[in-house]
Amino acid sequence: MADIIDLTLLADVRRFFLKLIDQRGLSYFLQKDGPRLFHLEPSKVELVLRTALRTRDPELPKPHDKAIEYCRQELRRDLIRRVANAMLQTGL
Repeated sequence: MADIIDLTLLADVRRFFLKLIDQRGLSYFLQKDGPRLFHLEPSKVELVLRTALRTRDPELPKPHDKAIEYCRQELRRDLIRRVANAMLQTGL
C-alpha cells in the first residue's frame, strides 16, 4: 500500500523540529526517567506534530491520518538518527 505524504505538513514538522532542537537540544526529546538510557519521549514528538497542524493554513484541507502518521515516523527516524550520532561522538 502506498504511503500518503503531505509535503507541506512534513516541511512544517521539520521546521518546528529544527527550531526546538536549536533552542532546547536533543536531550529535550529524551525521557529523563526510565529503564532505557536513550528513550524518546512520545509527548515531545506529538508536541511537534500538534504545533505543525495548529499553525497550518486554514484554507488547506485537513491532512489524512496516514499522512500524519508518516510525519510522526519521519520525525522519530530523525531523532533516532541524531541520538545514534550523538552516541557515536561520545564513544558510547
